Amino acid sequence: MKPLLSLILTRRLSSPLVAGTPLHSNNNYTSVVAPLRRLHRPAFAPSTPRLKFQIPQTNKKKPEKMSTDATTLKGQPLDRAALDAMLRRRLFYTPSFEIYGGVSGLYDYGPPGCALQANVIDLWRKHFILEEDMLEVDCTVLTPHDVLKTSGHVDKFADWMCKDPKNGEILRADHFVEDILEQRLKGDKEARGLKVEEKEETDKKKAAKKKKNKGGVEAVRLDDAVVKEYEEILAQIDNYNGEQLGELIKKHDLRNPATGLQPTPPVSFNLMFQTSIGPSSNLPGYLRPETAQGQFLNFAKLLEFNTGQMPFASASIGKSYRNEISPRAGLLRVREFLMAEIEHFVDPEGHKKHARFHEVADVELAFLDRHTQLSGSTVVKKQTIGQAVKEGLVDNETLGYFLARILLFLKKIGIDEKKIRFRQHMDNEMAHYACDCWDAELHTSAGWVECVGCADRSAYDLSVHAKKTGAPLVVRQRLEEPITIEEWDIAIDKKNFGPFYKKDGKTIENALLATTQEQRGELVKQLEENGKVVIDVPGVNDGKVEVSKDLLAIKWVKRVENVREYTPNVIEPSFGIGRILYSLMEHNYWTRASEGGDEARGVLSFPPAVAPTKVLIVPLSSNKDFTPEVRKLSQKLRSAGVSSRIDDSSASIGKRYSRNDELGTPFGVTVDFQTLKDGTVTLRERDSTRQVRAEEDKIIAAIKALVEGTKTWQDVEGELPIFEGQQEVEVVVR
Repeated sequence: MKPLLSLILTRRLSSPLVAGTPLHSNNNYTSVVAPLRRLHRPAFAPSTPRLKFQIPQTNKKKPEKMSTDATTLKGQPLDRAALDAMLRRRLFYTPSFEIYGGVSGLYDYGPPGCALQANVIDLWRKHFILEEDMLEVDCTVLTPHDVLKTSGHVDKFADWMCKDPKNGEILRADHFVEDILEQRLKGDKEARGLKVEEKEETDKKKAAKKKKNKGGVEAVRLDDAVVKEYEEILAQIDNYNGEQLGELIKKHDLRNPATGLQPTPPVSFNLMFQTSIGPSSNLPGYLRPETAQGQFLNFAKLLEFNTGQMPFASASIGKSYRNEISPRAGLLRVREFLMAEIEHFVDPEGHKKHARFHEVADVELAFLDRHTQLSGSTVVKKQTIGQAVKEGLVDNETLGYFLARILLFLKKIGIDEKKIRFRQHMDNEMAHYACDCWDAELHTSAGWVECVGCADRSAYDLSVHAKKTGAPLVVRQRLEEPITIEEWDIAIDKKNFGPFYKKDGKTIENALLATTQEQRGELVKQLEENGKVVIDVPGVNDGKVEVSKDLLAIKWVKRVENVREYTPNVIEPSFGIGRILYSLMEHNYWTRASEGGDEARGVLSFPPAVAPTKVLIVPLSSNKDFTPEVRKLSQKLRSAGVSSRIDDSSASIGKRYSRNDELGTPFGVTVDFQTLKDGTVTLRERDSTRQVRAEEDKIIAAIKALVEGTKTWQDVEGELPIFEGQQEVEVVVR
């Protein structure tokens, strides 16, 4: 009999989620090319004219990029195809609209997926919102055009894409370059006779691989200098703009394996979904690409709610939307996804210190800074966050505090700490609103994947929205000692200013009031020399507006202030929940075999706090006498706030437990004939399959303590009698 995993793999090879051949690499090579796929858009590109071609809506199936050094929880080589097949079979997730052929980048969560997501979000709320006294808001998804125009997303929220001139296939440019160079490096390695880790294949498949097929690799040895150049390119692939990516394609003659042709030069593609609001279609809008803008626009109200106290943080959990160019990585790259974002508002004059930084100063993180990446390396540096801030590697305490808190959260929900690193954005991939940004990247079968971004957005968002609308998105702080200020002050003749400029008057006035002291000094010279000033006002005329001295006066004034007014800076941790969920499933997956070795069983070892269901209740048989006991036990667990599931099917106890091991259920309770005699039940632990036996109330109390994290399984085994009977045979790990 074939092993179960082989049977699953055989049945599922045609699935769009598992089809394709993984790319392989050695450990050293993987460490160089690992940076993959960003949750925040790298290197926001300048706007370009509307494209003359459209992205095909057909759900083309492409091989998924996979990493050969990905391992299971127990250190086994990870078989992603088997894992994905199990997750889909157990309905953690499934392609949306599948009976209609599906749509790339859209997925539905089933019952266990929904429960897992809800539990992760619950822990996120407790870890951040409750612990940090954050103000949670829930803002609308529909966002007017003007808001996202002001924030910069309309012009800059884009990726670079190119098109195959023969078959019209749309390719994301940086991914295209990355894929081809990785294939060439793999071919070089094979030509040098170096070992390439691959899964066992049939002789027929091995023979087929000797021929160069559409996605195949030629074993061609490259010069050492070329290998080094390729590795350096891949180490900083996110730092290239569209023009540079086009130059790389030409220089290295990168061709689409499907047609043998070079794609067209990269062009910018805005990733937002556009729509219109209302029946008249006069109000253009977008589905939000992030939850942050709603928090910024409500800043003044949140500050008032917080009684004017600074610093403070807001938080939001909700769906965001990005029209990805080629979403082919399952849950890791989708077009609709759940985000959890924090906006921590801080006084810039306080050097962005954090009152609780000392609590996390000794937390050690693995850092990959921008200078290391630009040198062509991806070797991480491990050090405490306290030392990283002291040395200037991390810019300030608030940014460092949240990096450490992000690590602690990921560990709490079950992410493998050995598979976490913090990578600093390079200058060219930095978001348009950020002055520094670190990504928490998790290692998966798709390489290193960004799952959390932590950006220092400075005062960008509040400043641009205040300038556009005139709203006072500022903090007013009463000073202990009055201060004397001397500065240029603008006085506008409002009686004549509005009638003269009509509908543009408010916009021009806001532009004048937003000028800096240095700019006002230059405007004074213009007034004296020309009797007028010329200022930049985007969206009015050709962007330049003249204002005469009859409408404007700029004077040097001295005043005493008792209140300081400033625009806060923002530190933003942004979590991609879907990516975290998939990484969590990979990091907690492993397989074990029966003692005969002829059947492999998948296990998801989720921590009890995030497991979709905490307890499986199993009656020994279909005997009707068990039914009242099972119902009573289920009710007691519900009353204790513990989720449970009853499996009274005719399958053996071992099979019933095995089915729920695949669902990540950490504990199982068996009701048997001894229960009818003395009221005792057995409690089984998923990973060890060991059991204890005690009265129902003691078992329920133990389960509650295990779920809440106040006790470990070792504690329970020390307190309750070990049970040796009715053990299912399944303990061999392979």
